[in-house]
Amino acid sequence: MLEITFEYWNKLAEQTIMISSLLGGFSIAVVANLLVSEINTRLFKNIMVAATLAAGFFLMTLFCMTKLLLMTTDGFPFKVVQDDLFVPRTIGSISFFLGIISLIVVISLAGWTKSKGMGKFTTAVGICTLIVTILMIT
Repeated sequence: MLEITFEYWNKLAEQTIMISSLLGGFSIAVVANLLVSEINTRLFKNIMVAATLAAGFFLMTLFCMTKLLLMTTDGFPFKVVQDDLFVPRTIGSISFFLGIISLIVVISLAGWTKSKGMGKFTTAVGICTLIVTILMIT
């Protein structure tokens, strides 16, 4: 099996931190807007759940990848071997992809709050986004 260098993990963690920060902030903004909304339908509750999951998953990713970034940076005060990276890397990666899926669900459901036509459009966009995302990660 090919062993990936600490330098690569460091750069990957750096990029993932930036992406997760932006998407997590966006998800938190959606949650905040839904909290002040007076609408209390099943659809809004589902969007709130998906947005909250997205925010939580992106925050988990942020902290896991920060640990990975620190562990792979020159000058880290403890000895680190490849096996030490397994837990933050695995949890960070899984939570990142779950955050993306949760955000795609928010996008897919959002149009249904306006009309049936807009709902079909946003669902189609969500499905296309999911397909492209899956193709790019495999």
